[in-house]
Amino acid sequence: MNLPNRLTLLRVIMIPFFVFFLLTDFWRGNILISLAIFAAASFTDLLDGKIARKYHLITDFGKFLDPLADKALVMAALVGFTELGWCSSVPVMIILFREFMVSALRLVAKSGEGVVIPAGWFGKIKTAFTMISIVAILLIRGIEAAMQIEFAPAGLISDILIWISAALTAGSGIVYLKAYWPMIDSNK
Repeated sequence: MNLPNRLTLLRVIMIPFFVFFLLTDFWRGNILISLAIFAAASFTDLLDGKIARKYHLITDFGKFLDPLADKALVMAALVGFTELGWCSSVPVMIILFREFMVSALRLVAKSGEGVVIPAGWFGKIKTAFTMISIVAILLIRGIEAAMQIEFAPAGLISDILIWISAALTAGSGIVYLKAYWPMIDSNK
């Protein structure tokens, strides 16, 4: 297994640790620890792609697993935020629906035509914005918890960032559907 794929697997392994520190309230700094884990996991996403492209280590396994690892990391954060009351479930459901739809489309394309659908530029922008938003929310909420203060606009900032992420996610889903619609054949 090459280095980019190992980094992707490391990202997947980091998810349960991220969730544990996000949702377990045993210490005032637990959210900041979850932030550090999320940031490190997000960095592996950036790093694995750069290494794979630079050294021509792009594999079908990586093209398939990398976006799934991103989805799992982001959805773990958003479901955790919903559990903590930091965001509405509606944008999270929009994001979740798009992620399942694109994953299903990838499976259909791979099984039917043998085509692996890589992440497109719109999907990469969506992922980057969402990950940066999650880092910002974790930072704000982590400082609140560690310092035992309440930052009044924290909820508004969280809502705005999550809704923008949902809009970008829906838009990228539409782009994927439009581009790969011919691969969906109801007669198969």
